[in-house]
Amino acid sequence: MFSVLRALPVISLFAIFVVPPGTPRPELPRSSNVAQGSGRANTDSLLLSSAQLRERLTRGNVVVLHVGERADYNAEHIPGARYLPYEAISTPRGTGLMLELPAVATLDSLFESLGVSDGTRIVLYWTKDWYSPTTRVFLTLDYLGLGGRTSILDGGIAAWKAAGGQVTTEIPPAAARGSLTVSPRPDVVVDAKAVQAALGDRRAAIIDARDQRFYTGEAQGMHAREGHVPGAKNLAFNTLLDDRGAFKPRVTLAAMLDAAGATADRRAIAYCHIGQQATVVYFAARLLGRDVRLYDGSWDEWSRRSELPIETGRGATR
Repeated sequence: MFSVLRALPVISLFAIFVVPPGTPRPELPRSSNVAQGSGRANTDSLLLSSAQLRERLTRGNVVVLHVGERADYNAEHIPGARYLPYEAISTPRGTGLMLELPAVATLDSLFESLGVSDGTRIVLYWTKDWYSPTTRVFLTLDYLGLGGRTSILDGGIAAWKAAGGQVTTEIPPAAARGSLTVSPRPDVVVDAKAVQAALGDRRAAIIDARDQRFYTGEAQGMHAREGHVPGAKNLAFNTLLDDRGAFKPRVTLAAMLDAAGATADRRAIAYCHIGQQATVVYFAARLLGRDVRLYDGSWDEWSRRSELPIETGRGATR
């Protein structure tokens, strides 16, 4: 299941919403995930270098979570890191979409079982190419109101080892159960109705984070219908990472989002296949202090709803 989820980028659901001429559009409410002012000072801690993680570990009260295959965790992991089963942050298959946020109480209990308490710093890292599952975990924690004290290790375990960081096969003892108070932020994710309202609204930018062949509809047979949400711009999730598997510099990320229409003054709504790969776009926007949402239904849902419109090819330019 993991390899399939890794391969599927995230897509958001969108539908036509017709507004009579002259009707004023409602204000798009600002999210608490948007840093005030420049945004940079409040988001520096979201992405840590290996040196920064090493220093942060010396201060304690950190829970490090390994995102990847169990076999890879058993083979090597950062000392003290705990294994996070990826399937634990989604509803069981058959009870919803392919990838969907479980109940808040379920997530709260999961992270408490991993030792997370109020005041704990949470650090996520990936192994191999588990970039988008890791950013999906970040999205989940952001949904719980914990995004401000969650960091991702830039470059994952490969960067940690390249910087001289130690790894181990020793499994840490079971964590003392944490005590966690969550403040859920359901506005982190949007549904079809919200995407419908954003269509044609120049204050919003819809981003398709899938590979271009899925965006254009050239890749056939994977979904009920192929193509993209009308007006969406393509920004493949993996282009936000460099050849070492680390995020590109902030100035580059900003330029890439701007080129896709997701400028700092617009709300970005990201989607992909199942709501996973688009979380890389979500994280990049959060890193820049920008207003961003994830359409959790993504193309998994949109393509199956025949009443919703699609475009093929490179799409129209707004």
